Amino acid sequence: MTAGELVCPAGTPAALRTAVDAGADSIYCGFQNATNARNFPGLNFTPQELGKSVEYAHSKGARILLALNTYPPAGKFGLWREAADLGADLGVDAFIVADMGVAAYIAKTHPDIRLHLSVQAAAASPDAICYYVREFGVKRVVLPRILTIPEIREIKAEIPCEIETFIFGNHGLMVEGRCSLTNYATGLSTNMDGVCSPAHLVEYRRDADDGMSTRLGPFTIDRFGPQESAGYPTICKGRYVNSEHPDGYYAFEEPISLNLSRLLPALMDAGVDAFKIEGRQRSRAYVKKVVAAFRAAVDDVRAGREPALADLAALTEGQKQTEGAFQTKKWR
Repeated sequence: MTAGELVCPAGTPAALRTAVDAGADSIYCGFQNATNARNFPGLNFTPQELGKSVEYAHSKGARILLALNTYPPAGKFGLWREAADLGADLGVDAFIVADMGVAAYIAKTHPDIRLHLSVQAAAASPDAICYYVREFGVKRVVLPRILTIPEIREIKAEIPCEIETFIFGNHGLMVEGRCSLTNYATGLSTNMDGVCSPAHLVEYRRDADDGMSTRLGPFTIDRFGPQESAGYPTICKGRYVNSEHPDGYYAFEEPISLNLSRLLPALMDAGVDAFKIEGRQRSRAYVKKVVAAFRAAVDDVRAGREPALADLAALTEGQKQTEGAFQTKKWR
């Protein structure tokens, strides 16, 4: 695949067409079930929709990467096996996997289709990455968002596969593939059921001071003042307001988005092969603007020009941006 590949999200067929038309090289998406880590109502693809989307993407020279990036619970592996077989029949260009069993099944059954190692596998060392390459023929690893550019450069020198990094969107700092918080709060697992903060357990309550409380199951995740915009209650981005911090304190992560547009030249120089935009739950307008902006920036860098960096602050979480750990480990 092409160096500097732009990998873009699609939560619906319409968003996929938008991403293709805006200049995406590859689009990642998932089926409407627990095999992918964005298993929400109204999101993702039926088999018929994915088949038509593959045809559309291929007609425009773009590729489809199917996310099978959750972990099958005991006794339920058949769902992941069927999803892999169906994806192969529909002509997807690569599978994004986290579970070793899923990787082994695809490597044996569909050896001609590329395997990409999901960030959900949390493989951040050369030894771990080389294991997946050796045992399952993985062609690309999506690195966790906890590495500096010098660390990425060192990893690239020691592994025999491509590297993909996130460049825009959710700034998740939990160890990907290992989060148990939402399972504790709701009984549904991010890693096995594919759903973090499931919508049917989300509740918004108007407070006496005309503010808003957001709840996830039995837990109050955050409280917002009358002039604040009430965000979606993601358990790792709550303030859990109490008497010790009456003005609010984000216990784990702040609502903030990753934006590495300024670091594109350095990432390319470090050997990053593909750049990933996060946002399968976001709108077509988000997809169109972000993909078009990074398409122009990547093309500028490839051509040796100073990249023109679009202002994407309005599309960030909390209208705040960060370069996270890519520049320094002190991201807070």
